[in-house]
Amino acid sequence: MSSIYKADGVVGDLGGGSLELTDVKDGQCAQGITLPLGGLSLMDLSERSPKKATKIVRDTLTPVKALQGLAGRTFYAVGGTWRALARLHMRQRQYPMNVMHNYVIPTRDALEFARLVERIEADALLSIESVSSARRPLLAYGAAVLEEIIRQANPREIVISALGVREGLIYSRLSPEEQAEDPLIVSAREFNQLRSRAPEHGEELFDWTGRLIASTHLEEDEQDKRLRHAACLLSDIAWRAHPDYRGAQAYDLVANAAFIGVDHPSRAFLALAASYRHMSSEDLVSPQSRALVTARQLDRARILGAAMRVAYNISAAMPGVLPRAPMICEKGQVILTLPPDLAPLSSERLQSRMRQFARLIGGDPEIRTSA
Repeated sequence: MSSIYKADGVVGDLGGGSLELTDVKDGQCAQGITLPLGGLSLMDLSERSPKKATKIVRDTLTPVKALQGLAGRTFYAVGGTWRALARLHMRQRQYPMNVMHNYVIPTRDALEFARLVERIEADALLSIESVSSARRPLLAYGAAVLEEIIRQANPREIVISALGVREGLIYSRLSPEEQAEDPLIVSAREFNQLRSRAPEHGEELFDWTGRLIASTHLEEDEQDKRLRHAACLLSDIAWRAHPDYRGAQAYDLVANAAFIGVDHPSRAFLALAASYRHMSSEDLVSPQSRALVTARQLDRARILGAAMRVAYNISAAMPGVLPRAPMICEKGQVILTLPPDLAPLSSERLQSRMRQFARLIGGDPEIRTSA
């Protein structure tokens, strides 16, 4: 509830002594159920026999009603043992992002990996050193529980949560107004406050790009708008770096930030937009990172980054400028209108950035001076 944006599925919290299952939908939690399927419990009940553990898990989960409504929905895996399994899965796949929270494993892939972990000795797994020695003996039992949940409930995907009961307890003590806030926007706003030259400029940039997008052929739904808002708040966080490395640093800062309420493709989109804000080419962005986003997200990141480059050229990240210098698309033209006192900003550098943006959306750039 506190860390997954609009969660819809069943949350499974696997601890040492028990497994907690709770259905979550439309911002509400159903009554949960507790089962004696924790890693340590299974180890004792099965007398350290993974084969016996599998039967115990099957017999225990078969009558559980909480799993009956999971088909085609998401199973949210909480707990250290499942996080360790996910970490191994990420290393085996050479996944291009290190963030654990909201890591997605397709159901079929998760099933095959769980079988692998149950079948072989833990120390034979690649990158097993990333798992503590104390947790390694529990991997096979965590895998057995995950496999049986997949077999019986057939969820669409497995999503790993890095947050759990402690964060939920804190969330439960927030006011209703605080609980209703978007965790991504709150985090981006705090990051903006911490690292940007003039934090209020980020909100002005959001309004400025909103007017621009509305004048184009580009479609924007609520999720697109939400991500654009976050991207604008994060657009200036790398300004202290050397100009040659701002694009790379911006990408790394966003890609590895402790944000919640955002999935990995959306996080990659935000990182790419922050990177493109500082560079016009893709030389510094790895192909592996671009593979996390769809073609549409990549195109939007380029367009948003190019628009930001125009905005920062005229505003120098200072508030009070962008509301006076709108850029819109009209009849096949991209028109930037400068007030008379800012007309001297119409330099070759600004015109170059205008051309770069115009090429991306298919228009001809023009800089005008208002009366």
